[in-house]
Amino acid sequence: MPLLYANTLCSKSAQAPTEGSLLQAAPRSLPVPWDPAPGAHYNSSFLGSSRRQKAGSSCLGWKLVPATEEGQGPFPRATQPQRRGLPLASTRPAPASSRGSPGPAPPLAAARGGLQLPKRPAAALGHMVLGVRARYRRGLPGGSAMGQRVPGVPWAVAFLALLALRGAAAAAPNFVLVLADDLGFGDLGSYGHPSSATPHLDWMASRGLRFTDFYSSSSVCSPSRAALLTGRFQMRSGVYPGVFSPGSRGGLPLSEVTIAEVLKAAGYATAMVGKWHLGLGMNASFLPIHQGFDHFLGVPYSHDQGPCQNLTCFPPDIKCFGTCDQGVVPVPLLWNQSIVQQPVSFPDLVPLYNKFSRNFIADCARQGIPFLLYYASHQSSLPFLQHTHYPQFASQEYTGQSQRGPFGDALAEFDGSVGQLLQALKDNGLANTTLVFFTSDNGPSTLRMARGGSSGLLKCGKGTTYEGGMREPAVAYWPGRITPGVTHELASTLDVLPTLTALAGAALPKVALDGYDLSPVLFGSGKSPRQTMFFFPPSPDPLHGPFAVRFGKYKAHYFTQGSLHSDTTPDEACHGLTPLTPHLPPLLFDLESDPAENYDLLQSGVGPELLQVLKEIQLHKVLFEQRMEFGESQIRKGRDPALQPCCVPNCTPKPSCCHCS
Repeated sequence: MPLLYANTLCSKSAQAPTEGSLLQAAPRSLPVPWDPAPGAHYNSSFLGSSRRQKAGSSCLGWKLVPATEEGQGPFPRATQPQRRGLPLASTRPAPASSRGSPGPAPPLAAARGGLQLPKRPAAALGHMVLGVRARYRRGLPGGSAMGQRVPGVPWAVAFLALLALRGAAAAAPNFVLVLADDLGFGDLGSYGHPSSATPHLDWMASRGLRFTDFYSSSSVCSPSRAALLTGRFQMRSGVYPGVFSPGSRGGLPLSEVTIAEVLKAAGYATAMVGKWHLGLGMNASFLPIHQGFDHFLGVPYSHDQGPCQNLTCFPPDIKCFGTCDQGVVPVPLLWNQSIVQQPVSFPDLVPLYNKFSRNFIADCARQGIPFLLYYASHQSSLPFLQHTHYPQFASQEYTGQSQRGPFGDALAEFDGSVGQLLQALKDNGLANTTLVFFTSDNGPSTLRMARGGSSGLLKCGKGTTYEGGMREPAVAYWPGRITPGVTHELASTLDVLPTLTALAGAALPKVALDGYDLSPVLFGSGKSPRQTMFFFPPSPDPLHGPFAVRFGKYKAHYFTQGSLHSDTTPDEACHGLTPLTPHLPPLLFDLESDPAENYDLLQSGVGPELLQVLKEIQLHKVLFEQRMEFGESQIRKGRDPALQPCCVPNCTPKPSCCHCS
């Protein structure tokens, strides 16, 4: 059931939301007390009343409205799919109803530092103890009122268990996972760009571990994000071909286990800000709060997947460049499942993300709860054709400040966001207990030239299986734990889930994983367990299998194909009109001496050494194809315009009437 937040003055008798109730949006707008842009207004359902809540009030600005009408709310109603479960029965948290949880905090509390973070223990005993403690203290249904004993609980044992759990939580590391959007291998100063203003990311790279051979699982958005969160190639979860649209019926299946769910079961608080792009579905059932995240503030898909004409991308009133998708609803800003603004105000978006992130970190620090923060930026996206993640945008502070024009301004603001995250960790005493990991979802859309990103010396960009499409910048930063330096070891976004799981002392999901624990690389004690990388196109199929395979320093291309995303480059192999081309024998490149993939080693014949390399690559390819199982395609389930999110569900004419700002 979708929960919609509205502000109202709270009385002392107000109750927290309960199952079977629906929170609806108030129909008015109010200025934000900490408004990042003078004159900007937001829907009051998101930011709430400007009046302070009275002391002793027992709610946080919520108004309860019985949910009795079918289809009520901004998303079409349906039977809620069964929540996925980790195969960790002994460590899975009890349902919210059994813990007496009041549900997610409203955005007003989140924006002002009042997040209601769940107290998740790491063991079944902890679930019982903390669940009872929560009911005991709050006097909610399912527990005793304040001051009364709960029968059957030995309080001395409970107290000792709480102390043990707090000690375990204090030892658990925190994780900040930062994902850029369409950022190329050559876009950062630390990766060689001469004019990029990225001081914070470059500072991280100089004091952390910088990867030179780090790969995304895909060269486009949705599949790469699915693999990052699950540790599995996107074909297994059915996130192919291409990307999700606003009205997609499918999404990341709830049967998939995300890193958020793994860590949540181990006692972590979890939050996501930014671009989701893994589906909404009926009843918004695929959104992050159904995939292990306690909180979500962001957009459900790419911010070009909605009309952007007449919208302001750069202050004071510079309109968005290019032509965004037409015939669909304006892109909304969501809090959990609530539409809080539609269309989203681009210049105000990043300051809002940063404010939420800082408060989430501070609240976790105050409560002593380990956390995962997934910051998925979408401000370095590119403009021009449909489905290329335009338009770029930036706030007042960064507009016109970069030598690289609009792209540089957006990139500089993203870098500034990273700086704020690092500062928040330092201010809250968490810098030495937090792993910050940065990378990008896929390569740059080079068709936009100066308005696009740079793959540096690598070949092609987004949409291709050449190096420029899938080799990404990546930095791991953990003061006192990770020795500063550069690694040439092979690694991938697929390795994030196994690595964080190991560092948290959690249990891996009982499914086939395609990632490895990178701890030996991060802490300098050994080589990467990853020796191969498989390159799939945006539209993979079992017949063709991986288009390319990397084994050690060698990469073999069995198929190549251009992409519209990589047009305008001098190399015709990158262009969208370049058809699918098989190669037998495959093209073979030595990426240590030829990272640009210019010189096929087999052009001058096949010697004994190269013949052995080809045999080993072919063996790895065959074994991998035997293990790979293609799940049902979620994207081929099609689209339904009725599934597009609208803040005024019954308005006409759609989609143009969906405006709430």
